[in-house]
Amino acid sequence: MTIHAEALLFDNDGTLVSSLESVNRCWRRWYEEYGITAEDFARIELHGRPAAEIAADLLPADVVPEALARIEQLEVDDVPGGVLLLPRTAAFLASLPAERWAVVTSATRRLAEARLAEAGIRPKTLVTADDITRGKPDPEPYLLAARELGVDPARCVVFEDAPAGLQAGRAAGMTTVALATTHRSDELDADLVVEDLSALSALVTEHGVEVSVRG
Repeated sequence: MTIHAEALLFDNDGTLVSSLESVNRCWRRWYEEYGITAEDFARIELHGRPAAEIAADLLPADVVPEALARIEQLEVDDVPGGVLLLPRTAAFLASLPAERWAVVTSATRRLAEARLAEAGIRPKTLVTADDITRGKPDPEPYLLAARELGVDPARCVVFEDAPAGLQAGRAAGMTTVALATTHRSDELDADLVVEDLSALSALVTEHGVEVSVRG
């Protein structure tokens, strides 16, 4: 299978890097500090959603700003040693022109930049929770990335590990590629499902990028 595109849009956590242990460690400390039970926290969809929406689901509105600042600080402090590149991420991104790809993450800009720097990833275009009003699964983050790259959404490919992100990509009218790094393959609804970026190759042409499953 070969996908033809003009731009590739990547989620970060679980797609380019693994920070799952750090995320779980920080959020566990956070919900304990705010008196939220593990059972109540487990009922909330966490992965792929902005922290502001998660906090709003769990806490009174007047507490949310302080709680958001706290989880951001916990996660930023945990970045050193808490972020690992997923297989073949560096080589895959290095094969792409800077103007052909973007990172689209539900993290805040401060946290996203810290994690990307830790992993040695330097995107020219970065869309974060600070840039949008509605997070994934709403299509706004991916539509904004396409607009910043100057590419028709229909000519973009979204790479995601989370159902919320894949839903956002579909809603934006984009081709979706799911990476089964944090969810089982049968939990992921996408045009293509692979284990991780090591299963794929990218060929840059005069018209864009051809993404193929490695044979």
